[in-house]
Amino acid sequence: MRVLSVASEAYPLIKTGGLADVVGALPAALAPHNVALTTFLPGYPALAAVTKRAKVIHRYTDLLGTEARILKTKIGDYPLLVLDAPALFARGGGPYGDATGADWSDNWRRFAAFSRAAADLASGAVPGYAFDILHAHDWQAAMAPAYLRYAPGPGAPAKTVVTIHNIAFQGRYGHDIFADLALPDKAFALDGVEYYGGVGFLKAGLEAADAITTVSPTYAAEIRRGEFGMGLEGLINDRAGRVTGIVNGIDPAVWNPETDASLPARYTARTLARRRTNKRAIETLFGLDTGDGPIFTVISRLTWQKGMDVLAGALDELVALGGRLALLGSGDTALERAFLAAAERHPGRIGVRIGYDEPVSHLLQGGADAILIPSRFEPCGLTQLYGLAYGCIPVVARTGGLADTVIDANEAAIAAGVATGIQHDGVTPEALSHALRRTMALYARPDRWSMLQRNAMRADFSWDESGRRYADLYASLTGTA
Repeated sequence: MRVLSVASEAYPLIKTGGLADVVGALPAALAPHNVALTTFLPGYPALAAVTKRAKVIHRYTDLLGTEARILKTKIGDYPLLVLDAPALFARGGGPYGDATGADWSDNWRRFAAFSRAAADLASGAVPGYAFDILHAHDWQAAMAPAYLRYAPGPGAPAKTVVTIHNIAFQGRYGHDIFADLALPDKAFALDGVEYYGGVGFLKAGLEAADAITTVSPTYAAEIRRGEFGMGLEGLINDRAGRVTGIVNGIDPAVWNPETDASLPARYTARTLARRRTNKRAIETLFGLDTGDGPIFTVISRLTWQKGMDVLAGALDELVALGGRLALLGSGDTALERAFLAAAERHPGRIGVRIGYDEPVSHLLQGGADAILIPSRFEPCGLTQLYGLAYGCIPVVARTGGLADTVIDANEAAIAAGVATGIQHDGVTPEALSHALRRTMALYARPDRWSMLQRNAMRADFSWDESGRRYADLYASLTGTA
């Protein structure tokens, strides 16, 4: 089965978050299930090395107002197509905004053109290329199913899947852009691309898709409610029969403490004592006092969604309980300042690095004792999966994929020998305080703590099962199940 995976980022080429990890892992995850997956990405400067000798398979003289080419190359051992449109993507900053973090004002055109090209690939407009499934990820690719629905190429259009990685990001724009989208007038309708009088990219994709997936079963249920659906809960409920939750996996070739080159000391569930070497490295890197007490870590965007405001207010208590914190992340300026101020109040107890560093994130998972993830909503989450794989115990809010992947260390779960982490209900100072105290009490019981670590590291969050479920979904859409 031939699948075109359309996304705005993919590890290791371009990454701002977990979306890239998922898209990068999918080709290998699906290959054992007789799925040949081709990834399609925008031609950012970061892709220059892999496109240097790429083959041109299609040219546009006017792709929504710009010249462009589709290039053929590889991402690792798997096929990669790239939309080379310099006027849209050859610019500094990040994939979505400039160096100051402000969104590009023409993001609507950039990702509409990208989606238009994806739809062309999936409907016979590019000679020699045909796909059974077009799998679009998040709002940046979600217009592709709408183009297939309203303005397909000359061939039979592929069946379509839209995966919601985070419904909070929707790609909403004013009505004035519609005339430049190269869509027929009938597309601007309630069951089309129209959204509250404007154009909604994610909404358009969800209306047009043959199937909708989210990245965990709990999140698939949560987005049917107003507090999680972000205005799209009505549409999700109307199309509930086409919505499936499939938990993300992690790539053991990238995230494996036994082979991870980023770790000073590699280890397994049978050699947990080696983690102490990594813990010492964290103390040095983050300026923390040396000690045997627990190191908590945060590897996150510093935003309201992630519950970082509540965590910032709990740091004095965390230190008073005997904990230390090593934080790696960036986000809201006020939250960055709050964590830096806490580090100044508690030198040697709190260390903060603003920004993101992939090897440091691996070190934190491989040496910290627990990872704090107090998210108000979390479609799937990957950092808790990395924590499980590395024996860095997740302390998580009971929501979305966090609820689906972490088994709370209550007395029954401990007695049954299945607990893998700590969950708390709600993202409030009281709930987080209780979770911190529970974590400290468990850490004070080395037998229980090491049991949690071993259980966590034995959990299977590879792509094996998730890859099979995606393959089954594709087969159901094409009638080959």
